[in-house]
Amino acid sequence: MKIESQRIDSFSDHFFADLNTRILEMKAGGNDVIRLDIGSPDLPPAPHITDALARSAASYSHHGYQPHNGPENLREAWAGLYQRLYQVDLNPDSEIIPLIGSKEGIFNLVMACIDPGDVVIIPDPGYITYTRATLFAAGDPYYVVLDPERDFLPDLNQIPSAVLHQAKMIWLNYPNNPTAATANLEFFNEVVAFSRQHDLLVCHDAAYSQVTYDGYQSPSILQAPGASEVAVEFNTLSKSHNMAGWRVGAALGNPQALHSLYTLKTNIDSGHFLPIMEAATTALTADQSWLIDRNDTYRQRRDVIIAALHSLGLDARVPRGSLYVWSPIPAGRTSVEFANQILEEAQVSLTPGTVFGLSGEGYVRISLTAPIQRIDLAMQRMRAFIEASEGEAI
Repeated sequence: MKIESQRIDSFSDHFFADLNTRILEMKAGGNDVIRLDIGSPDLPPAPHITDALARSAASYSHHGYQPHNGPENLREAWAGLYQRLYQVDLNPDSEIIPLIGSKEGIFNLVMACIDPGDVVIIPDPGYITYTRATLFAAGDPYYVVLDPERDFLPDLNQIPSAVLHQAKMIWLNYPNNPTAATANLEFFNEVVAFSRQHDLLVCHDAAYSQVTYDGYQSPSILQAPGASEVAVEFNTLSKSHNMAGWRVGAALGNPQALHSLYTLKTNIDSGHFLPIMEAATTALTADQSWLIDRNDTYRQRRDVIIAALHSLGLDARVPRGSLYVWSPIPAGRTSVEFANQILEEAQVSLTPGTVFGLSGEGYVRISLTAPIQRIDLAMQRMRAFIEASEGEAI
């Protein structure tokens, strides 16, 4: 009996699902694998957030279905965050939709807006969900290379007019996954003007906007003049507040696009768990000062990785945001070969750059989400592996 649809037949399992299976097998065989592949924060949320969850979960009336647009105070909390950080005023009733994690919203917005044959402009390298959602919707991905010579910003003027004629949506993501590049407000101004000119919905994935270093503050695309006419921004507490498993995010911006997303969500899910949404409200509105120390912890880990890579002659850029270092690999190997060899020989798990697109060849993504002692050990193992490999080559 054939169970799978043709749509599912054309897809493989997600990279990290397969990698997780492989690592579990290695650990079962006695290997001490250090995971620097996935961007799942290893630190907990602040105690006042988990306390709010526990208080709400203890109420017998908080376990039923909830509205698809969430409690009003949660939408107001997201609006307050944008006013506080970006001086952007958002209408909680029409310009904010709470999400069951931003990945869900990213996927479903594409499903809600893209018809077969519509072109979606996607960064390469980029988060794989932009592509997977486009293909599920029977849209056509068009990839714009993120060139290191342009600081991993897309050259919009190089997109052919024939592509723009068919295009309906463009994806951006800064601070960037996987390259850790950042964008300034001037760039967002240009993108909004470009999108208005070509009648595009610009979707900005701002998952790492509050994970920044060295005094850098990431802007929101919604700060750009006219952004509400053409832009939706996705935000999440997964990275900003160490709440990846809680699945809490929001889509903010263009009311027409959000209405389409809302319509789809009312047919797909049944809302989120109220105690999680109440704890998310606390996360957004209570004391935020703990994020300063948290970001400094990531900065210290970043510095250990960068120092080790530079000592090996690998010219990795120092990121000002995100949870990643985007590192070139030694010559003579592909990204997949290098990541596989590091995993098998050094028991260090990295993400090959080609997981994020063809332009990721020659790179690996290294996550900051492990204790600094484990990161230091991982760098020692990498050094030993690379030096031994170079010795063999000689």
